[in-house]
Amino acid sequence: MLSAFRLRSARPTALKMASRAYSVVNPIGTISQVQTAKEFIDENSPYQVATYTRPDIVFHSGKGSHLFDSEGNQYLDFTAGIAVTGLGHSHGGIAKVIAEQASTLIHASNLYYNQYTPQLSKALVEVTKKAGGFPSAHSSFIANSGTEANEAALKFARKWGKVQGGSNESSKVELVSFTGSFHGRSFGALSVTPNPKYQAPFGPMVPGVKTGKFNQVEGLKELITENTAGVIVEPIQGEGGVNVATPEFLKAVRERCTEVGAALIFDEIQCGLGRTGSLWAHQNFPGIQPDILTVAKALGNGFPIAAVVVNEQVSSAIKVGDHGTTYGGNPLGSRIALEVLKRISSPKLLEGVKIRGEIVSAKFTEFQKKYPKLVKEYRGKGLIQGLELTVPASEVTSIALNKKLLIINAGEKVVRFIPALNIPISDLKKGLDILDTALETVNSKL
Repeated sequence: MLSAFRLRSARPTALKMASRAYSVVNPIGTISQVQTAKEFIDENSPYQVATYTRPDIVFHSGKGSHLFDSEGNQYLDFTAGIAVTGLGHSHGGIAKVIAEQASTLIHASNLYYNQYTPQLSKALVEVTKKAGGFPSAHSSFIANSGTEANEAALKFARKWGKVQGGSNESSKVELVSFTGSFHGRSFGALSVTPNPKYQAPFGPMVPGVKTGKFNQVEGLKELITENTAGVIVEPIQGEGGVNVATPEFLKAVRERCTEVGAALIFDEIQCGLGRTGSLWAHQNFPGIQPDILTVAKALGNGFPIAAVVVNEQVSSAIKVGDHGTTYGGNPLGSRIALEVLKRISSPKLLEGVKIRGEIVSAKFTEFQKKYPKLVKEYRGKGLIQGLELTVPASEVTSIALNKKLLIINAGEKVVRFIPALNIPISDLKKGLDILDTALETVNSKL
């Protein structure tokens, strides 16, 4: 039987008083039975394709930097839905926009104009330039997810390569990515994600992809050649371990792309949109800009939407019919993204990210000194930081979960820190104290 579930009281203030069971409601709204979270999971999860391993928790609601489960427990969230809810859960302003637009027009297809998609496309270009990023930004393509954005970017680069290649268009098709990167799970995006864990079950990958070593300047001339159509790189790698590109590396990549006429793609799906304290992560590398910029995750604060921002040269290579999307740029998603972009690009919010980032960096420095056998190093910027350990990160994150702190890994041994950009400083410090306790527990066993 298909069913939905709800708490007896939906108000967060009542969650602590909630029963340790919740009501399961059938499609027409009548209560059919009462179950614990474990019972609910055991009954329903077998119908899900098993692509994730999850703890026995069923989240019911969220507010700000907190999530509430079906049994009345409150969790402090340092994951933001994997860098998605940058403005926090159930943000009032975003919820209002969703309600208004959902009752007006959700979808009409890209066969027609709507009120908000052109405005969002324009805003992405103008707000980016105003913030000091990607000065040659020219136009935008709106999609639904990070994977879709990167897939479009790779296609745009290939098309640009064919235009650049002229009579040599059949050979200027190669794509280049780097170790430690993660760009998505569709075939094109997966093919530039050089991780055997993700690629092996679905090989062979798309041909014409080469892999370089992240942050290694030596060998770039042999890697990026006249046959290269596009190069994709994260200024700060997220899934790969919160690895920050060096200015020397990004500068050399930019220069080599210019030399051979290859499109440089900056994947800022996780590290962009305010996470470093600048609107875009590449702003932390002055003078280095992409030809294509991809964005998703925080753009909808939980609603699926993404974008590809391109310069005029790339834009001019794309013709009607070259690419498309059914849902991408729907009026609901576009209006939400306009509101999110307005709020995240505000100087006050971005300055707040920098302040919070300094608090985190100071605490991570303290952890290094306090637990030298456990904490190897920390890296990152603003509110995308990683704490590299000498043991599997799961040893720490599992203890934190038991203490009602949600924090995740990036790779095997890195604890990843990506909370909401506006997390209250009191919550930030409370969570860092819980993390300290978890580290202390693991350190005591070394």
